[in-house]
Amino acid sequence: MDNKNKYYVGIDLGGTFIKGGIVDRDGNVLVSDKTPTQSNLGQDKVAQNISALALSLIEKANLTVTDVVGIGMGAPGMIDSKTGVVIFSNNLNWRYFDVASSVSQLVGLPVKIANDANVAALGEVKFGVAKNLSDAIMITLGTGVGGGIVVDGKLVEGNQSAGAELGHSVIVLDGEPCSCGRKGCLETYASATALIRDTKRAMENNKQSKMWEIGSLDKVTGKTSFDYYDTDESAKAVVDSYIKHLACGLTNFANVFRPQAIILGGGVCAQGDNLLKPVQKLLNEELYAGDKGPQVPVVIAQLGNGAGLLGAAALLMD
Repeated sequence: MDNKNKYYVGIDLGGTFIKGGIVDRDGNVLVSDKTPTQSNLGQDKVAQNISALALSLIEKANLTVTDVVGIGMGAPGMIDSKTGVVIFSNNLNWRYFDVASSVSQLVGLPVKIANDANVAALGEVKFGVAKNLSDAIMITLGTGVGGGIVVDGKLVEGNQSAGAELGHSVIVLDGEPCSCGRKGCLETYASATALIRDTKRAMENNKQSKMWEIGSLDKVTGKTSFDYYDTDESAKAVVDSYIKHLACGLTNFANVFRPQAIILGGGVCAQGDNLLKPVQKLLNEELYAGDKGPQVPVVIAQLGNGAGLLGAAALLMD
C-alpha cells in the first residue's frame, strides 16, 4: 500500500476525555474532536466511544476508511504495544484489556497503542522540538514524572513495553517515599507535586518568608517558589534544590543514552530559561567526559497537549 498520501487517526485516551484527530504524514491535523471517555460504564463502552470518534473524524475530513492507514492510540498505564493489550491502567480501571482488537473490529482498521508518555515523546521527535533528531528523551514534569525514550526514531519500551519509567529511577537513596513503593525516586523530587510539597515545608519552617503573601498554604502552586526566587531566601532554596535534583536525574539519562536532546514537558516548563539555564549548566558540568563528548541540550517541548495525538498517529508511520 502506498502510504504517501494516506492519513492516520491519532487518539489520545484520557481518564475524562478521548481526544482524536486525522493526521497526515507531515503532522498536519486535518480535523480534531473529543468525546467523554465514560470508563465508569465499562471497557467495552470506552472501545465503542473510541471507535465512534474515529469514524466521525474520518467522515468530517471527507475521507473513507480506505484512505486511512490505521488508528494510533496513546493511553495511560502499562501497555504491551506489541499485542495492543492494556495490562494495567489505574486511570481507566482496566486489567488486561485488548483494546486494540476491540477497536480494530469495530472500525475495520489496524490499531497500534502505546503508553501516553511514550507517545508524547514520539510526537515531539517526529513533529515537535526534536523533529530533525533521531535520538531523544522526553521527561514530563507534572503530577508525577513521565518518561519516553526514542532511539533511531523508534520508541524504546522494554519487555512487554513495561520499561521507560524514568521517573522511578532513584536519585536519593532512602529519600522521599514514592507512590511506586520505593524511596528517593526522581518523581519525588522533580514533579510539580514535589515542588509544591517543598514550598509548603519551606513556608512552615520560615514564618517570615515573603511567600506567605499568597495567603495560605493551600494557595501554593508549582509557580510560588519561582515567583519569589529573587526576593526570598526560602523560595530560592526550594528552587535551587529542585533544579539540582532534576539535573541529577537528567544527567543520569544523558550518560546512559547520550541522546541528541532531552525534552522537558509539563507545567513546570512555563518557567522557561529560569528552569532551563541552571539545569543545563549543572548537566554540562556533570556529563560524562564533559565537553569532550557530544553535548546534550535540554529543550522545552513544543506541541503541548497536541503531542499525544500526533505521537499516536506516528506509531503507524515508518
